[in-house]
Amino acid sequence: MAHRFLSSANRFSARFAFIFTVSLSCTYLCYSIIFCRGTIMTNQGYEGKRCPPSKNAGGKKLLGKLDNCASLEVRSALDESAAQRGSSDLRDQSKAPGSHWTDAKLRNMSVAQKYGNKKLPNALIVGVKKGGTRAVLEFIRIHPDVRALGTEPHFFDRNYDRGLDWYRGLMPRTLDSQITLEKTPSYFVTREAPRRIASMSPETKLIVVVRNPVTRAISDYTQTLSKKPDIPTFEELAFKNGSSGLVDTSWNAVRIGMYILHLENWLQYFRLSQMHFVSGERLITDPAGEMGRVQDFLGLKRIITDKHFYFNRTKGFPCLKKPESSSQPRCLGKSKGRTHVQIDQEVIEQLREFYRPFNIKFYETVGQDFKWD
Repeated sequence: MAHRFLSSANRFSARFAFIFTVSLSCTYLCYSIIFCRGTIMTNQGYEGKRCPPSKNAGGKKLLGKLDNCASLEVRSALDESAAQRGSSDLRDQSKAPGSHWTDAKLRNMSVAQKYGNKKLPNALIVGVKKGGTRAVLEFIRIHPDVRALGTEPHFFDRNYDRGLDWYRGLMPRTLDSQITLEKTPSYFVTREAPRRIASMSPETKLIVVVRNPVTRAISDYTQTLSKKPDIPTFEELAFKNGSSGLVDTSWNAVRIGMYILHLENWLQYFRLSQMHFVSGERLITDPAGEMGRVQDFLGLKRIITDKHFYFNRTKGFPCLKKPESSSQPRCLGKSKGRTHVQIDQEVIEQLREFYRPFNIKFYETVGQDFKWD
């Protein structure tokens, strides 16, 4: 009887142990499945919201102004552009000239158009007419960190009553790391322009392209003559009583070349260190050197170098070499490089004598000898 009782108890214990073990295993399995499923779903949700990782850590200036994902996308594009610019000096010199700066420029333009803002300009090319301002604009705007307005807005001389919002609306979109630039050569001789520009921003950087005032006056007259063939002769306009009289300083073509008079007006509102003077003559003979100094003045890396230029003998001035994205080299328009009107040498000497004291004072003020005398 006792043996039967023990045998029954053993069978019960074995069954209980088996059932308990199965139950425990099932419970563990269920918890494992539920836990794993929750982890997978959470990770999937996170991955769906996560932005693509940036390659580097640059572009921080944009992060505070854009949404997180957009910021990382901009940062990645900017870093890639910066990396390419940084490595450009190490590239094979036999590669087609201009290809690396064209790629970087197009990349920055694309990013700026998508994420940039229209801002008032940081820098202005304010003069002078027929000095080489268009060449400086076209040369500097190939820099990937410069966005420039192609047309002359004439805001600070003709359109000031339209207001700064109108002016800002004309500007190209730029990133925080880029410079916004515009060119209007008549600003330099407009008396109200310095005060108005200083009112916009007293820290604006100013570029002035100057040229031998006699050559500049002849070039100015040549341009006017091409539009108005019936105007008086150069001599009749330059002198009050023909070539034997006094120089007529009321004629704009003469007055523009009296650079020191206009500069004194600008120095009432801007420090001389905020102004950079480009030699129109050296811009022709050494464009890379002049543009290197312009880049330094604007705080830019020297990306525009001598390998971007070639001398066009037909026009008589340098042109940009053909970038990979273009089928033609970039030269200034047909209106640039006109053959000047022939002026009697005696008239030229009279004008040189007239300008000499103005030139000397200009050299002393800006600390450069342009060797026009």
